[in-house]
Amino acid sequence: MRTLGLHHVAIQVHDVEKVAAFYRDVLRLPERVRYRRDDGSLRSVWIEASSDGTFLAIEELRPGARGTLGPSMVALRIDRDERAAWLEHFARAGVPIEKQSKWTVYVKDPEGNSIGLSHHPHDPL
Repeated sequence: MRTLGLHHVAIQVHDVEKVAAFYRDVLRLPERVRYRRDDGSLRSVWIEASSDGTFLAIEELRPGARGTLGPSMVALRIDRDERAAWLEHFARAGVPIEKQSKWTVYVKDPEGNSIGLSHHPHDPL
């Protein structure tokens, strides 16, 4: 018996719409579904992170709710041949590059969560 892989990563934020727009519009990840509470308010936006069905769940952390806000890091796989295009895209979008390593470009979403766009040479793809 073993797990079948990563289902989703939850990112708890104050402003679901703003952060979801960043992942959708700047990182170009498709929005797949919105979940609402019984009162109709937005609870989360699920963003497709990969073609294997892995999702990022952008979730609101409500006052008094259990959970934590704070820096987290999501690493997304990119094609190494597209690294320069991503750098240009971020520059046009006004998204500062936080740092770079040989394999990864780091940016932050609107609430300060780190996002790495990585292209390690040993990736199975």
